[in-house]
This record gives sequence, structure tokens and C-alpha cells, in this order.
Amino acid sequence: MNSFFSSKHGHNQIKICISGAAETGHCGIDALDKAKELGREVVRQGAVLVTGATTGFAFWAAMGAKEEGGISVGISPAASEREHVEVFKLPLDYMDLIIYTGFGYSGRDILLTRCADAVICGCGRIGTIHEFTIAFEDNKPIGILEGSWEMGEQLKEIVAKSHRPNAKIVAGSDPKKLVENVIALVKKDKIAEYKTTKNSASDTN
Repeated sequence: MNSFFSSKHGHNQIKICISGAAETGHCGIDALDKAKELGREVVRQGAVLVTGATTGFAFWAAMGAKEEGGISVGISPAASEREHVEVFKLPLDYMDLIIYTGFGYSGRDILLTRCADAVICGCGRIGTIHEFTIAFEDNKPIGILEGSWEMGEQLKEIVAKSHRPNAKIVAGSDPKKLVENVIALVKKDKIAEYKTTKNSASDTN
């Protein structure tokens, strides 16, 4: 495994959020394969997958991550497991851990993107745009996975018309290369080592 992740305390573990449509009828025939490969690449490159604990594109990415033997974390809009399954009709499979926020979809999106080091957007709808814009405002590294769907071009158009240059956005159709580029952006700002200072609580007590 990459030495960047070899800290004995594990704090350097990179977390990648995969954002995408829960309903995928408009995504095209290659969306399943692309999403699963994206999840696999997150794991192959030493990161943890984070999703919205939902169906569709993000669920397929979680499938790929678990098939590769990685860690998959879900951030749910529901307040409990029962509400997650019975009210929101969301899955439990392919996730090692589900965090129940109780904040609905819009509130969940904020926690989802903020708990990750970067966000990669695949085929999506309005929820993916919402997660993209939160990540944009938070200055997170963002990847745009291009495919047979419209979302890639739509997100690039949003950026072009935003009048806000952003050097932390990369796009491409190859999941492996896209994840590599996103992780490279994350590492530029990642804190490599925690160091105590004279003003830390342990020094003053």
C-alpha cells in the first residue's frame, strides 16, 4: 500500500465520496460498469468509499468497492435503520457502516460531502448537482466522471458559467485516471502529521 497511508495511527486515510443518481434510467448502458469500476479504483488506490447510502449509481460504486475488499461507508438521510429501510426505501447491503443523520436528503448532502476529502460525480440528477455545488463552495477536490450521460457536460457548464475559477476540478472518462487525479489534489492539502504545540491542552493542564 502507498506509504502515504502507512501512518500507525491511520489518520491519513483518504475518503472519497461518490455522488450519483438513485434512479438511473437516463444513465445509459455503461453506467453500472463505470460506477462499479469507480468504486474498485477508490479501493485499489488506498482510499475509503463514502456514499449517500442510497440506490443507483452510488450503490453500484459501493458494490465495486466491496468486491475489491475495501471499506464502504454510507451517510443516510434517515434517523434510524428502520426509517432508512421502511421510509426512505434505501439499502443496507455493501456498506460496512451507515451513519444515520436524520437530516433528510438536503441536510445529509452537507454531511456527506464534508466528511469526505473529495467528491466524484457520476451520472446524476438534481441531488448530484446539490452535492457538487456544496463541494465547490467548500473548495473540495472534485472529479467529474464522463460517460454516456448528460451530467458531466452539465456540471462543466455550471463551472464555465459560474465566473468562479476552480483549480480543484478534474474530469475524465477513465475511472482509474480520474481517481488518481482526485487523490493527487487531496494530497496537496492533506495534513501529513499531527504535531502538538506548547499551547495544546495536554501542555496546559
